[in-house]
Amino acid sequence: MYSLTITSESTFNGMVERDFTVDGVPGVLWSPASGAADRAPLVLMGHGGGNHKKHPAMSGRAQLLVSGCGFHVAVLDAPGHGDRPRTAHDEAEVAELFRARAAGEPEGPIVVRYNAHLAELAVPEYRATLDALQELPEIGTGGPVGYFGINMGTAIGIPFVASEPRITAAVFGQHWPDVLAEHAARITVPVEFAMQWDDEHITREEALALFDAFASKEKSLHANSGRHKELPRFEADSAARFLARHLGSAAS
Repeated sequence: MYSLTITSESTFNGMVERDFTVDGVPGVLWSPASGAADRAPLVLMGHGGGNHKKHPAMSGRAQLLVSGCGFHVAVLDAPGHGDRPRTAHDEAEVAELFRARAAGEPEGPIVVRYNAHLAELAVPEYRATLDALQELPEIGTGGPVGYFGINMGTAIGIPFVASEPRITAAVFGQHWPDVLAEHAARITVPVEFAMQWDDEHITREEALALFDAFASKEKSLHANSGRHKELPRFEADSAARFLARHLGSAAS
């Protein structure tokens, strides 16, 4: 059993923010400032490539889920990201990505390969973190757990959710089907999936192939016009509503 160590705690915007480590892996847990000790659902999130656990996209989504739904929300720094040092392998893959980008070559093959490597490392870390977080009385075992991750968060999240029966519902989006489709075929929980119709990196056919691979009886596709980095902010609101619908509300 892995133990959770709280390294700092602060309160802002109606949320309690607790930095923690699980077996040396750094993460952050956001909880409601009022009634923080009350039992409530947990949402695990995955951040995007090149970002970190407290990136504005993460803290912003956490605000929606904590303040709007009364949930607890946790994010880990992915391997080679945030407070975790890069390995020689990380440095080589990032350099290759920048080289391809500068040369106008497709980024997809590099991102898919690198993200698959990161997922192999991160999935066991997320499972260990879920074990540890469920030891907290305000989360506990047996309660609903959701997952929310876009881009690299999807690359890590799909194999994680496919292997983790405690997940109740999940939000994914914006990734290639290579590697992930076979994992998606083992996911049966409700899924909301976002794609950009004019994505310059991920073709419509590739995005639709990944959505089609999910075995979920309930799955919703959100296709928005715009390029890869133009995912509308209202998709985060939609994800919060989706997770609230499937995880329920916080219980006193």
